[in-house]
Amino acid sequence: PLWIVVGCLQVLLKWTTCQEISTLTFPDSFLFGAATSAYQIEGAWNEDGKGESKWDYIVHNTNFILDGSTGDVACDSYHKYQDDIAALKELGVNYYRFSISWPRLLPNGFANEVNPAGIEYYNNLIDGLLAEGIEPWVTMYHWDIPNLIYYLGSWNNAEIVDYITELADLAFQHFGDRVKTWITINESLTFCAHFPNATVTLYGQTVPVGITEYLCGHNVLRAHTKIYRLYQLKYKNSQGGRISLALNAEYGIPETDSEEDIAAAKRKMDFELGWFLNPLVYGDYPRTMIEYIRNYSALQGYPVTRLPIFTLTERVQIKGAYDFIAINHYTSAIISDNSSLVLDASYENDDGLDAKKDPSWEGSAASWLAVYPEGFRQLLVYIKENYNDPEIAVTEQGYADEPDTINDTRRINYYQTYLSEALKAIHEDGVKLTAYTAW
Repeated sequence: PLWIVVGCLQVLLKWTTCQEISTLTFPDSFLFGAATSAYQIEGAWNEDGKGESKWDYIVHNTNFILDGSTGDVACDSYHKYQDDIAALKELGVNYYRFSISWPRLLPNGFANEVNPAGIEYYNNLIDGLLAEGIEPWVTMYHWDIPNLIYYLGSWNNAEIVDYITELADLAFQHFGDRVKTWITINESLTFCAHFPNATVTLYGQTVPVGITEYLCGHNVLRAHTKIYRLYQLKYKNSQGGRISLALNAEYGIPETDSEEDIAAAKRKMDFELGWFLNPLVYGDYPRTMIEYIRNYSALQGYPVTRLPIFTLTERVQIKGAYDFIAINHYTSAIISDNSSLVLDASYENDDGLDAKKDPSWEGSAASWLAVYPEGFRQLLVYIKENYNDPEIAVTEQGYADEPDTINDTRRINYYQTYLSEALKAIHEDGVKLTAYTAW
């Protein structure tokens, strides 16, 4: 088993949490893993029949990447996956979470053209992991959408539900006999809510912010549900796997004890976590999200709400379409209310709040990531208390330090303190946390 030492190392003396939890340990059944995504590590962007992804197009045809870097080679994992497996074995992880590249399996994005070399690559990776006692956890979609499907409207096109279900069916057919933990889609909050503002003019067209975010999220939920139900009907009995959707959320902390700020912090949780988790657990979007978007839409002159509405059949199908909760968490935020303002239509404005980092929190090389370990525990407890006390797996968590950092004590501090909070959540709060994934 992998031993995580949460003792008081000399380099960590400034953290008072060490003494508080020195007697706590993770359960024997607890799993530790590491995670990557295909575009970030595989390289071989145009080898052995792989098609072009959205990211391939962006890095080769736009100036969006400031330093001109690409994922053409990346970590060259396509050629060096055996070295990756050896490193994972040395770490002693129980599982490895990786993503399959959609255009490596289906070069044009559609099931009419399957790439045998892509299937062979992932078969070799999966078999190599299992040979070393490492369980494969496979993500089907980690943002590297085939460029042809991106041209068709990406996640704003309802047809993507069928396209990605075809990918999932192929993955279940070829890998499901050995893969027992599946993540359908990674961090839909990020690519639905934040990518539109970052790529407003990528294809020379203005993105309809305030509408595109919710169409994207709606289709993500419909796609995840269709994949989940397909597996239950066609593969569950023979393969015995489990499926979830990898969500991501900060924890919202009210700036003051005013009713307005407390309500705003709860809204942040509804708009980030609840946007995708509420439908899975309860069959529909959070009430506050429905009401705020409807009211703002009316004030902005829209004849109907900008938030799509599930049919009754969809609500029935979506509710319960998960086997455990998969959550990615890095940081938290201080929240204050600004709901009296009527701003331009956008996801960023619809929640009626302002978010910031506490200046006392330690920063990182990523401007958005500040260290607040207590928020991790609070998020886990929030999920337990608001979503029927589910099994939870942390599918990403990590710290951004400067490139080429070797003596990375700040990263060590981050993991030590966040794992400390995980132990408290398990032992003191009764959270059913069963796995932790380093990113």
